[in-house]
Amino acid sequence: MAIRNVVAEGDPILYKKCKAVENFDNRLWNIIDDISDTMIHLKCIGLAAPHVGILKRIVTVNIDNNITELINPEIIDSQGSQEGEEGSISCLGQVVTIIRPKIVKIKAQNRFGKNIEIFGEGLKARVLCHEIDQTNGIFFKSKAISANTFRK
Repeated sequence: MAIRNVVAEGDPILYKKCKAVENFDNRLWNIIDDISDTMIHLKCIGLAAPHVGILKRIVTVNIDNNITELINPEIIDSQGSQEGEEGSISCLGQVVTIIRPKIVKIKAQNRFGKNIEIFGEGLKARVLCHEIDQTNGIFFKSKAISANTFRK
């Protein structure tokens, strides 16, 4: 597939709520594959469609070389909390400290439109929340618990 260009911080697309995916066809599959290929190429552990300029509710996560594709994802349950540093491919070298759930349950669809549920704990929960937030127009820096946590 193709490696997509990444949208930089400040681009309005990163602050817009994405549209739900309705057509589960070859075009969608190509977009998912491009997002996954871009994520792997950039060596990041999660990538949402807005990061590559697409306003669709598509998320890919790569934890322990296990790629998870989520279409129209929603967090339906969460437990506990964890504090940790997060960054973004849209603003390399900058991190902020954010509090996220320790465990999440996600409702989504797979690339064929089939309803699925997945669970994430620890790092996977953090990445899922981060990328799902991005599809809701919430850029990670808005959740920072301290303005002094940026670093280059």
